[in-house]
Amino acid sequence: MIIEFKVSNCLSLRDPQTFSLVASAGEELEQNIFPSDADSSIRLVRAAVIYGANAGGKSNLLSVLLFMRTFVLQSAESQPGRKIPIQNFSFDKTSCEAASEFEITFIKDGVRYQYGFIVNEDRVLQEWLFAYPSGRAQQWFSRVYDKKSDKYEWKFSKFFKGEKHVIELTRSDVLFLSNSVKLNNKQLIPVFSWFQKDLVLIDSARGRGLSYTKSIDQMKTVVGKQQILKFMHAADPSISDIVVDSKKFSEEFFPDNMPQEVRDYYKKEMLDKDIHRIKLIHASGNISLDLNQESDGTHRLLGFAGRWIDALENGRVLVVDELDNSLHPLVVRFLIELICNSKINKKNAQLIFTTHDTSLLDKDLLRRDQIWFVEKDKYNATQLYSLLDFSPRKQEAIGKGYLQGRYGALPYVGIWGF
Repeated sequence: MIIEFKVSNCLSLRDPQTFSLVASAGEELEQNIFPSDADSSIRLVRAAVIYGANAGGKSNLLSVLLFMRTFVLQSAESQPGRKIPIQNFSFDKTSCEAASEFEITFIKDGVRYQYGFIVNEDRVLQEWLFAYPSGRAQQWFSRVYDKKSDKYEWKFSKFFKGEKHVIELTRSDVLFLSNSVKLNNKQLIPVFSWFQKDLVLIDSARGRGLSYTKSIDQMKTVVGKQQILKFMHAADPSISDIVVDSKKFSEEFFPDNMPQEVRDYYKKEMLDKDIHRIKLIHASGNISLDLNQESDGTHRLLGFAGRWIDALENGRVLVVDELDNSLHPLVVRFLIELICNSKINKKNAQLIFTTHDTSLLDKDLLRRDQIWFVEKDKYNATQLYSLLDFSPRKQEAIGKGYLQGRYGALPYVGIWGF
C-alpha cells in the first residue's frame, strides 16, 4: 500500500509535488479508509481520483510511478553507456539541465519503507532507503555523488545486512537497490518485490498493462471463473459463460509468404507460448461470440477483471489512467465500490486513477480527502493539489462546484468564430 509519493522536475512536474493517500480527520464514509498495518495511527484511503484538463498533467503524475517502477526493475539489467530515460521539465533551461527527484513511502508485509533517488540522464546522484520495522526510522543505506572527487559517499547503518562489496559492482547509472537484489540480497527483496508485484500500472487508453492474462488465469478454477463472470455481468448481464480455447503457438500460424526475417523474430518471441481464443456465451439464444466481436467496454472490463480480483486478494495498488475510457459511469462506479468496500477489500488494496467523469464526485462514493486536481500554471508546469485545500463543506456539491470552476483544473474552451 502507498502512503505518499513525491516528484520534482519530471515531465510537466517541475516544482516538488506530493501526492498523499493519508486520510484526513473527516468521519464520512469510514469504509473508504483503513488503519495501516505498519502504524495504526496512520489511516489511509482505499482510493484516490485525479481530475484536470486535458494536458494538465494527470497522466504525467502516473507516469512518474511507471518510471520509478521500471527503473527499479530494469536498471541492473541495462547496458553500460546507455542514457537513463528520464524526461525533465522542458519549458525552462534550468530544469532541462537539473536532476529529477523521486521518493515513495509504502508498506510491505507490515513494514513501512521510504525509498528515493535523484538522477540525471548520466548517473544516479543520490539514493536512499529508510525502513520502520519497529515504528522508528532506520536508514539502511544512502549514496551521494561528489562531483569534485567523482566518487560516491556511501553510508550503511548497523541494521543493513547486505554485502558491502555490492558497491564495487554497482555502476553509476544503476540503482543500488536493483543491483543488490540481483546479487541476492534477501533483506531488500521485499522492497524490490513491492515494485515488481504490488504496484500495478494500467494505461487503459493505450492498452498498456491491460491484458487478459490475469483474467484467464483466474478462470482456471471454478471459483475464479465465477468471479470473472460477476465482473462481466456488470457490463452485460446476458453473458452466461466464457470459453477459453488455448493452444501453443507453432510455425503453422505463419503464412507461407511471411518474410524469413519476420518469421524468425516471431519464432523467437512466440514459439511454444500459449495463444488464447476467448468466446463469450450469451444467454439469449445461447449465442457464442468471439471477443473481437464484443464492444470496447466488454474488452476493457475483461482486462480489468483479473487485475481487480488479484488486487483484492493480495492487497495490491492499482494505478489506472483514464479508468472511465469506454466504460459506462455505473461500471466505473462498480469498480471503485469494490475497492472501497471494507468487507470485500480485506487485504486493503488501493486504487489511484484519473478520469473526467464528474458523476464520481459524489459524497456517497468518495470522501473529500480522496479527490485531487492538477492544473498548469503560467510556466506550463503542473501543480497538484487536494480538494481539502478549499475546505469544502461535508454536504457540498463537489461535482457542480468543479464544473463551475470553484476548484480550478478546468480546460479553457474558447469561442469558435466563423
